[in-house]
Amino acid sequence: MHTPLSILDLAPIVEGSDARSALLNSLELARHAEALGYRRYWVAEHHNMDGVASSATAVLIGQIAAATRQIRVGSGGIMLPNHAPLTIAEAFGTLATLFPDRIDLGLGRAPGTDGPTMRALRRHLSTAAEDRFPEDVQELQAYLAPAREGQVVRAIPGQGTEVPIWLLGSSLYSAQLAAYLGLPFAFASHFAPELLMQALELYRGQYRPSERHPRPHAMVGLNVIVADSDAQAAYLFSSLQQRFLGMVRGRRGPLPPPVDDMNARWNAAEAAQVARMLAESIVGSPATVKAGLAATQARTGADEFIVACALHSQAARLRSYELLAGLA
Repeated sequence: MHTPLSILDLAPIVEGSDARSALLNSLELARHAEALGYRRYWVAEHHNMDGVASSATAVLIGQIAAATRQIRVGSGGIMLPNHAPLTIAEAFGTLATLFPDRIDLGLGRAPGTDGPTMRALRRHLSTAAEDRFPEDVQELQAYLAPAREGQVVRAIPGQGTEVPIWLLGSSLYSAQLAAYLGLPFAFASHFAPELLMQALELYRGQYRPSERHPRPHAMVGLNVIVADSDAQAAYLFSSLQQRFLGMVRGRRGPLPPPVDDMNARWNAAEAAQVARMLAESIVGSPATVKAGLAATQARTGADEFIVACALHSQAARLRSYELLAGLA
């Protein structure tokens, strides 16, 4: 398998633990990922969720970059409707100034939370904030670009850093915008896989080359869990299945420990819904996962995979990424 591998981390808070442990686990995993040769380590912005500790995304990125030496660190993503573009430009401009040529800025169009929390994050915007996404992306690009004559508002630090911008999405909207702007694109198929193939086709088919990105670059999000056996990996996977079952039922909380039998936890309709949401998951022994990745690569033509692996056990998570890196 030769497709580059990156890591997506939500700093999961697991049952029986706390946010401090989750953040320290992320730092440990990032150092582990760098030693194993992963290309990027991205963290995702979510808010008001008991099971996610990566809400102050830029702060965590700075800590991870400081704890590592060369792996690229970034956001997967920053939820642009929650923030003024200038604020993001200053934060990521500061990161890029401290850690040159190591910072990525992935941008999402959704708020990554509920309506009341979104209003608390950016009070002056209406619920139509998502409709400003293209304008906000271009405003942010302008703040990170070299200074223009007569420019009144500047991001300092930020101006001239040209932090690489990615667009993230789980629908066709960001695929179209990324193609129009000539930007790399990452599809969130690790939780919303239905439109993956259509989005990739649209992105590649409509891509307009840009100076920085003459060719399209598509990254595909996957859940990947590798263990010594298929049975052990399936057992570990049940934590993520329980988390998605909670989403189906409108309940959120810390990541639960694995269980031996999910059939005792859900009904047939719930099982089918969770299976649809987690369809882009590859779970098993190294041989099983290697075959699954090869099949996914053949189907999607991905330029890169970004892998999520939410496990209750930090030791099992470190081991899964170690086994996965060994397949490259």
